[in-house]
Amino acid sequence: MHRQTTSPVAYVGVMVGAGTRDELPDENGMAHYIEHCVFKGTQRHTARQIIRSVEGIGGEINAYTTKEETTFYAATPVEHVRLTLRLLAELVTSPTFPRHETDKERTVIYDEIESYNDSPSELIYDDFESLVFSGHPLALPILGTKRTLRHISAKPDYAFNWLNQHYTPSRMVVFCQGDIRPDTIFRLAEQLFGEIPSSLPAPNTRITPIIPITPSPRTAVYHKRTHQTHVMIGSRAYPLGHDCQLPLYLLNNILGGGSLNSRLNLSLRETHGLVYQVESTYTPLSDTGYWATYFACEPEHTDRCVQIFRHELQRLQDHPLSEANLRAALRQLRGQMAIAAQNQESNALSMAKSMLYFSTAPTWQQTYQKIAKTTPEQLLQISQEVLNCDNLLTLRYE
Repeated sequence: MHRQTTSPVAYVGVMVGAGTRDELPDENGMAHYIEHCVFKGTQRHTARQIIRSVEGIGGEINAYTTKEETTFYAATPVEHVRLTLRLLAELVTSPTFPRHETDKERTVIYDEIESYNDSPSELIYDDFESLVFSGHPLALPILGTKRTLRHISAKPDYAFNWLNQHYTPSRMVVFCQGDIRPDTIFRLAEQLFGEIPSSLPAPNTRITPIIPITPSPRTAVYHKRTHQTHVMIGSRAYPLGHDCQLPLYLLNNILGGGSLNSRLNLSLRETHGLVYQVESTYTPLSDTGYWATYFACEPEHTDRCVQIFRHELQRLQDHPLSEANLRAALRQLRGQMAIAAQNQESNALSMAKSMLYFSTAPTWQQTYQKIAKTTPEQLLQISQEVLNCDNLLTLRYE
């Protein structure tokens, strides 16, 4: 996939449809481990040469792992796109996983795990996903655990077998955004990735992808010795491509999106002064999703904050937005989307994800045109279905 721009900087990469949900319990953290360790050497380059290849021309190379994808990408001057894409192709097709390097990288991941443990505002998202997807691979932490990392790093064959099974052409999107001819990128991508086998014998029996069952409403309390009480409340929501995905995106923005005039920010922070930060997020996945709100407050204010939060949810369920309020929400969202579209890195990654799941990549204007068709009645129905106070999962750090 290529998107033509006039920028002298190109974003190029490979997105693979393989992540935490593809792991067995004893190999939890494998996708993230591979994301780290492919940088430790390929059949043509050492770890230091990989760093110098892109950084030495002023570019930046990066990677990340999610529950469903692993992505390798770089920002580079357009004149070096070919060099950069060749290196990225090496990372995903011919890593060597040298033991002396991967053992060091395992220790780096240990430190990454501990940094999350030291940050309750980040760790609570992982723990909440463990609740909302309980009993399913989606509940596993992306980073894995020290025990599983010791297991999967014990033999290079573990990583090789996992990579060979999941890094196949049907699960890959090669993407580029920049001032370079599309046919140049397409020819290079075919040259670099065209000979990857479409499938390889599976080394073991995999977990068949299934939709996780919906958990019963409940409250979980974890004792973390934190100064504040950290709270996350949410429920299951629509998957990618669902007819209600974009309207829920709008509704979430109204309730607790990134703006200071969201309903939760106005009530919890501006009106009552009970929290410093409150945010609501909607995370759609390929066949499921979840919506959740996070805030932190002084322990004595926790019950009051939860009460106000539930009141705001109930308002959305009891009263449809007026046409004037809906127009204002759409006007605000359009501006946010236009500003966000100036982030070329985010644009390229969003384009790749859309291609991976839908084989098309609409512009932000096309996406907004769909959102703009949302009606107050739709938002009321979605509120009653997703934001229903009787169906909420609650996680507290106390």
